[in-house]
Amino acid sequence: MAEDKAKKQEEVAEEVQATEPTEVQEEKATAKAGKRSAKAVKEAEEKAEKEERKAAGDTTPQGDAVAADQKGPAPKTRSRLERRGKNYRKIAESVDANKLYSLNDALELALKTNPAKFDATVEIHLNLGVDPRQADQNIRSTVALPHGTGKNVRVAVFAPVDQLDAAKKAGADIAGEEDFLKMLDKEQLDFDVLVATPQMMPKLGKYARLLGPRGLMPNPKSGTVTTNVAKAVTEAKAGRVEYRVDKQAIVHQGIGKVSFDAKKLQENAAAFVASVQSVKPASVKGAYIKAVAVSTTMGPGIKVDVNSL
Repeated sequence: MAEDKAKKQEEVAEEVQATEPTEVQEEKATAKAGKRSAKAVKEAEEKAEKEERKAAGDTTPQGDAVAADQKGPAPKTRSRLERRGKNYRKIAESVDANKLYSLNDALELALKTNPAKFDATVEIHLNLGVDPRQADQNIRSTVALPHGTGKNVRVAVFAPVDQLDAAKKAGADIAGEEDFLKMLDKEQLDFDVLVATPQMMPKLGKYARLLGPRGLMPNPKSGTVTTNVAKAVTEAKAGRVEYRVDKQAIVHQGIGKVSFDAKKLQENAAAFVASVQSVKPASVKGAYIKAVAVSTTMGPGIKVDVNSL
């Protein structure tokens, strides 16, 4: 028994001696930190393997999961026209995207290329050579369209009691003083245009966050702050619209409905363009109206020759 025990101790000692040099070598091969650390060496090996797979075109996922089939070809990006519906693509074939139409021809073509089943709005878009960040080039004005916009404009009047009767006779849908403020407290905005007298404007200050973002806040430039509320109501009902340049220096305006004939649309468009040209800032150099396009609510855009305006 003693001899067996001694043999086992000798065997264990030999095993320890055999493994000690290897562990010392491994400790010398790697450091605790830095580029020679075990983590850094492993990351370098993984990066080298990744580069080799990339050079060989191997896109199969790596890891414990079963390797999947190689990825197929990259998906093709379709144009905006190809992503449209069949009806729209068929109608768009009649519009030459590289041609500049006269304003009258563009309006007639817009009526023919209306894909909507409802009475869509005919829109005109003017790209102006202005910088909206400049105060004197931030275009904003109103225009009375000869034939209106085709929309039923709901007009509200906030004025003293002695002017409410005149406003109602002129066609105002809502007219009031304190009762109108109660409607605003409940956020009831059942109107498209709000007309107010100058002395009543301070009372609307607390509702600026409610009315301002919706474009309903009365403004002297748009003619909705006036002492003659009856005249303002009549003009709003007759088709006076307010337009304003956006951040991209473009003015968008609806000039009628598809149910209008071409002549009415042409007269409305001429009145709108003339109004925009009349408010050209003196500081603008070069071309004022750079590009024009006409379209219906859901129809294709039609480029217009600026010289035909």
